[in-house]
Amino acid sequence: MIAMILDAIFGEPKALWDRAPHPAILMGRLIGAMDKRFNTGPARRIKGGAVMLALALGALALGGILHGLFGWVADIIICAILLAQKSLTQHVKAIGDALRLSIGDGRQSVAMIVGRDTGAMDQGAVARGAIESAAENLSDGIIAPAFWFAIGGLPGLLFYKITNTADSMIGYKTPRHLEFGWAAARLDDVVNWIPARITGLLIWALNPNTPLSTIQSEAALHRSPNAGWPEAAMAYNLNIALSGPRMYDGQLTDDPYVNPLGNHDLGPSHVDGAVRVLWQTWAAALCVALVIGFVRL
Repeated sequence: MIAMILDAIFGEPKALWDRAPHPAILMGRLIGAMDKRFNTGPARRIKGGAVMLALALGALALGGILHGLFGWVADIIICAILLAQKSLTQHVKAIGDALRLSIGDGRQSVAMIVGRDTGAMDQGAVARGAIESAAENLSDGIIAPAFWFAIGGLPGLLFYKITNTADSMIGYKTPRHLEFGWAAARLDDVVNWIPARITGLLIWALNPNTPLSTIQSEAALHRSPNAGWPEAAMAYNLNIALSGPRMYDGQLTDDPYVNPLGNHDLGPSHVDGAVRVLWQTWAAALCVALVIGFVRL
């Protein structure tokens, strides 16, 4: 609870991270070095699995050491650093603000948080990309880290973050990473399975006008086994259509829409609505943490 509140208040202090590397940056450097060193030659799937095992065990061990040395002080500080509520809402809000200036500003802003092609996006596509990223990163950046911290303390949190960071760097179906990143992608699917559904349930509970079975069935249509839950819940909460076709490397996908009867004409006001849902869901998660704390006492 304290870590969630600290993150919501302070976010990512620029003055601090201009002087010291963020832990996520250090994780990324380590994974990049592993990728460069071991993602060569034959047996890349085995090598990738061994690297992921080493990273996971190292994260668990480091979490245990830090907790043993510094106790709850390390728990709170590191958890607050590795949560991303304020920074996520700031990035998403910035896209809505940029869209109000021009479509070009909106494209540049959304390109910072999505992996799809943004050069030819219209206003609706920019807003949709921002909202989808908001929903997915709400799970990956706030609910899942908090969940794994609650389950496994600091070791659980660092285990989750190294897994999620590895997936974001090497867990792609590209010629270079299809085999080497397989273990990272599959492990990330596993560790996000429960948090993604918790995220979807929390968003749905804020505006439960749609049957939960509808959220579940439409989430199953998503290319990701997990991202569909928060995206579907966000789509029905805001009564908008999400997902659908999008461009990757010049190729248009045929992804189905989530909530296809929802509003397709999206703009800055819908991005603002997503930011509001992010804060409402954060508050709901904080209440859940409060209840769990009282139960434990």
